[in-house]
Amino acid sequence: MKLSFYPRLALDGIRKNKRMYRPYILTCVGMVMMYYIIAFLCRSETVNAVRGGSVVREFLRLGSGIIAFFAGCFLFYTNSFLIRRRKKEFGLYNILGMGKRNIGILLFWENLLIALSAIAAGLGAGMLFSKLAELGLIRMLSGDVDYRLTVSAEAILSTGKVFGVIFALLFLSTLFQLKFMSAISLLHSESVGEKPPRANWLLGIVGAVVLGGGYYVALTAYDAISAIMYFFVAVLLVIGGTYLVMIAGSVVFCRVLQKNKNYYYKTGHFVSVSSMIYRMKRNGAGLASICILATMVLVMLSSTTSLYFGSEDSLRSSYPREQNLKFYMRDIEGLDQERLELFREDARSAALVYGTEPANCIDCRSISMAGYLDGGVLYTDPELVEGWAMSHASGYAGICVVNLIPVEDYNAMMGENEILEEDEVLIHADKVGVEQNMFSFQNGETYRIKRVVDQFVYTGDSDMSIVPMLTVFVPDLKAAAEKVASLGEKVQPEFRWIYGFDTEISEGQQIELSHKLRGIFWSEEKLEQYDYDSRIVGRAMNRADYYSLNGGLFYLGILLSIVFVFATVLIIYYKQISEGYEDQKRFEIMQKVGMTGREIRRSINSQLLTVFFLPLAGAGLHLVFAFPIICQLLLIFGLHNVELFAVTTVTGFLIFAVFYTLVYRITSNAYYRIVSGR
Repeated sequence: MKLSFYPRLALDGIRKNKRMYRPYILTCVGMVMMYYIIAFLCRSETVNAVRGGSVVREFLRLGSGIIAFFAGCFLFYTNSFLIRRRKKEFGLYNILGMGKRNIGILLFWENLLIALSAIAAGLGAGMLFSKLAELGLIRMLSGDVDYRLTVSAEAILSTGKVFGVIFALLFLSTLFQLKFMSAISLLHSESVGEKPPRANWLLGIVGAVVLGGGYYVALTAYDAISAIMYFFVAVLLVIGGTYLVMIAGSVVFCRVLQKNKNYYYKTGHFVSVSSMIYRMKRNGAGLASICILATMVLVMLSSTTSLYFGSEDSLRSSYPREQNLKFYMRDIEGLDQERLELFREDARSAALVYGTEPANCIDCRSISMAGYLDGGVLYTDPELVEGWAMSHASGYAGICVVNLIPVEDYNAMMGENEILEEDEVLIHADKVGVEQNMFSFQNGETYRIKRVVDQFVYTGDSDMSIVPMLTVFVPDLKAAAEKVASLGEKVQPEFRWIYGFDTEISEGQQIELSHKLRGIFWSEEKLEQYDYDSRIVGRAMNRADYYSLNGGLFYLGILLSIVFVFATVLIIYYKQISEGYEDQKRFEIMQKVGMTGREIRRSINSQLLTVFFLPLAGAGLHLVFAFPIICQLLLIFGLHNVELFAVTTVTGFLIFAVFYTLVYRITSNAYYRIVSGR
């Protein structure tokens, strides 16, 4: 047998099945291209030179791993469609004298030709678009653009290794499937349908309970810590529940339609429902996969879009003033007003250099400590706090940061004139509930809550921390410090002074002023004289870091969404094509007994509309229940603009719905052409 026989036969097999192989190869090319682009950006010196570029590269490195894993899983899934379609052909080869070994060689050449063409074309497209992707990312990060075209040998090698392994595993998997099938079973593999599945109510009920559990977890994540701890639990429950509900529920749904005589015994519905019943188990799994992929795309795009376009809001909430100074003193004496007045004068002198004075000031002294709140009692002993976290399923529920602030500072910043008795306090709660009328320390020191304050000037503390925060306004800070000292040596409170102000100078001058303030307050002379630590951050100074972080996430979200959309479209396409070939003979028979082309079209529309939009509806339902927990996760990144996230989520869903409908129209036409013989 000539050496060129197998390659020619392999090419002929791919050519004859081009309707099946063309989208598969194009998707392989797309996957290779996307992986190379991300691998290229991970190694780009231009990206690394941008401020925050190292963080973005880490995100992209994580994204390359996700794409490699997903590409492997997805190509295994789609390859199963191809092999199922080709089994009859392989069975015919076997009967004509070609042994399993020869079929294995044929498959090797087919797999090799597809792998080489996909990797080569994917790398070519990746090199072509990698510079465009780099320019887009640099533009998003507000960096300096470099128009030199470069190619990364490391990225090429990495891409070749990853997809070489994937295609090798695909080949071995196909060989394993064919090894245990006889020639007769291969010949009849296409005509072997599923047995009419029973309506498994128990499986459906279990799926509904699992799905409901995932929804419950998502809805009850009342703070960012709970969201972090239970997000992946909720995701796994929703994925498992979606598969169970759609596999079992779709069978039940078809059975209900079949029992409805007014619906079932109509020309447009009879054929479609009968066809669906015999493959709903597999059909349900495909619908569930589409639903999960659609949900992933919508969640990624809505959240990363909100983060990017809400970067300025996040920046302003984390740094409420242009200049933000925090001083950490050794004891309560460090918060003496005479000393702080000297610091204020230093800050004012630095601002005067630029022809401006501090305005819209935040000026706040505080004693801060961690603990857990239980029944209005604050427990601050570290051993008790650790024991609380270990003994509760929710872990950190109830744990919070408590800030004791003198009512004098509250009145100055809020323009109030509150007067407190020695045993009275005001309370401001952020992400933590206060239901009692009394507030006590663990040693028995008790305050009466005069009232709960709805608003307080943002100092940035609550937005920079994912831990709930309780602000207690006390009548006298020194007296409060004595009571904190009585809690024992294990409790180590922080004595802080927060000072922030705005100016009327340009962004560049703001950055210069931030550096000048650091030079003043970080000088050895100051530190030796007053013994403190400080954190001095300018909003303008950190703007680039915020945009690079959120821009990197947004960019990664776009790239991953493109990959998942590829997968969604291909699953829908193969679902339509494979079902079209399965139904072709049924519709041929129906046409012979008088079914018209118009009736065929109506039956097809009935079948597709019955199940096709279930994944979209399921994705929308998942989004509704995922909204609260995603909002809590976005708080970690400083995004408090719930309205922005809601708008991007709804807009993203509507755009995706339009795209989904277009895919439906295109694939339904392909299905119609197959079953009608046109």
